[in-house]
Amino acid sequence: MKLQTKLILISCSLIFIVVTILALIFQNMFEDTMKSQIGERALSVSYAVSNNPLVIDAFESDDPSETIQPYAEKIRKKTGAHYIVVGNKEGVRYSHPIKERIGKKMVGGDNQKALSGEPSITEATGSLGPAVRGKSPVINKDGEIIGLVSVGFLTDQIKEDIWPYKIKIIIIGTITLLLGTLGSVLIAKGVKRATHGLEPKEIGLLYKEKSAILEAIREGVIAVNREGEITLANHTALQMLQTESESLLGENVLKAIPNTRLLDVIASGRNEFDEQMKLGNTKVIANRIPILNDHNQVIGAVATFRNRDELYRLSEELAQVKSYSEGLRAQTHEFSNKLYLISGLIQLGSYQEAQDIITKESNVHHHFTQFIMKHISDPYIGGLLIGKFNRSNELRVEFSIDPSSHLKDIPDSIDRQLLVTIIGNLIDNSMEAVIESGTYDPIVTINLSDFGEQLIIEVEDNGEGIPGDIANMLYKKGFSTKGQNRGYGLYLINQAVEVLDGHIFFERTKAGTTLFTVIIPKE
Repeated sequence: MKLQTKLILISCSLIFIVVTILALIFQNMFEDTMKSQIGERALSVSYAVSNNPLVIDAFESDDPSETIQPYAEKIRKKTGAHYIVVGNKEGVRYSHPIKERIGKKMVGGDNQKALSGEPSITEATGSLGPAVRGKSPVINKDGEIIGLVSVGFLTDQIKEDIWPYKIKIIIIGTITLLLGTLGSVLIAKGVKRATHGLEPKEIGLLYKEKSAILEAIREGVIAVNREGEITLANHTALQMLQTESESLLGENVLKAIPNTRLLDVIASGRNEFDEQMKLGNTKVIANRIPILNDHNQVIGAVATFRNRDELYRLSEELAQVKSYSEGLRAQTHEFSNKLYLISGLIQLGSYQEAQDIITKESNVHHHFTQFIMKHISDPYIGGLLIGKFNRSNELRVEFSIDPSSHLKDIPDSIDRQLLVTIIGNLIDNSMEAVIESGTYDPIVTINLSDFGEQLIIEVEDNGEGIPGDIANMLYKKGFSTKGQNRGYGLYLINQAVEVLDGHIFFERTKAGTTLFTVIIPKE
């Protein structure tokens, strides 16, 4: 049976039982209250009649019923009682609605209290049927009990009087039951909508699957609600935070991660991807996204953290392969053109010219490679520069490295991959700038220095330069004047520079070139 059907049946059954019990209790209470009020009314009438001097004096006459009967009938009609019976100590009637029963004994067997001097309310069966009766003793002037007065209201008539009220109770109960049923259906539908139509077993299975997935992935995952309280943290996140607690559920995220931006994501409702930060003592790459409800309202946020060193190890390998691949491709393309040229010169008999070209090309590549090996100690940076050199030949851009360049004293604390990111993107941007500017003699020059307490990287090109109106937006993610899906080069450079606690700036030189300078402290 489906959850929605179960909820409806259980709710409706519970409501039916409660409403039925309450209706029965209320009916009984109402009936008892009515009988109690009628009993008090009967007792009041009997007390008034028993204390009337006319009735008391009539007991001393030869025919008491002659006086008592008309008076009792008169009072009965005024009060609405079904009968008023006055009798002597022996229970012989002096009055009765049916005259033929006057002089006969009273029935019901409930006269003892009244004849002992104590008024009473009873429910007994008299000569007219079951009734609620009020009985009071008749006491003469000497204080002697000489008889009693019994005033009765028939039970059947009381039930008839109560029946309209019972109908109302039944109607109200039925309406309540219908409303309860409608509410049960709405609640069941709400539960189904909230659980996306999933059954309890499916929800339980999803919970187990989610827990297994969270613990299986190597990324740290932390989720918070709108108040900033942690609602989820997997084992990897706890390891990154190096917390002694086995669970962070319910804690404020600022207490666990003081430098978190999850609350900013909740406030802005914007995604943040590939942001570098420190989680405990671990440098991580963070992604943050807001959690939205069905009305697109932000109800929380979730962040994932990946160890930056792991990513950089992979990206280093990829960068190496990519650099070598681009270098080989560019070199192959360039040498293919040179070979065609040499082949043509040989066919034309221009042997000296062919020899000069071979000597020139050999010297250029040999000298560049020798300079890199002598002045650049890091193989990643050296390989990158050789790859960019080959690429520049393919693009017909003159790429040179300043003869004064020297980059050997690089502390181990400085991430080589970040330096590769900075140098590679600066060179690529400069090459694109000189090509797009249509400069007759495109030149890109790089200067690397490790003298003193700082590493200095300078890349200069003779392109058109950077307009002043976009200078402030240059390092923003996705900003580019070159079209869509661009604008990540300088953003990545700026991110890497910030991680290394360095500075980046650019200027337009007097010679009309654009110079980017990056300064990175060694310590």
